[in-house]
Amino acid sequence: MPDPPSATQTFFESLSQRGHEPLLTKLSGTIRFDAVCDDRVEHWYVTLIKGTVKVSHSKATADAVIRADQSMLDGIFSGRENAMAAILRGALIPEGDAALLLRFERIFSAAPRTETPSAAG
Repeated sequence: MPDPPSATQTFFESLSQRGHEPLLTKLSGTIRFDAVCDDRVEHWYVTLIKGTVKVSHSKATADAVIRADQSMLDGIFSGRENAMAAILRGALIPEGDAALLLRFERIFSAAPRTETPSAAG
């Protein structure tokens, strides 16, 4: 049985399906998220053109790059972690256009929330 999708995968698939994100209407640029898991890196490449969003797995150069462990990105996209706090702790490593990253961060709060089952079941 295949593993369920990660919160990161769910976020980017959802973002891709939206097509146009009203919170990003004034935003254009590219952002690459590098999700590190053991010895592999999964890339999520987001192209924004005035709120129109396209997502791919490109490793291309981007205006801004965020690199983090897969588990940290899952925490951010599930709502268990705060992106700004993670940057301040050094758990999320941003490079490039900081203004683009700050403006893109607004949609993290719109990320689909995943519930973690309690120990009681």
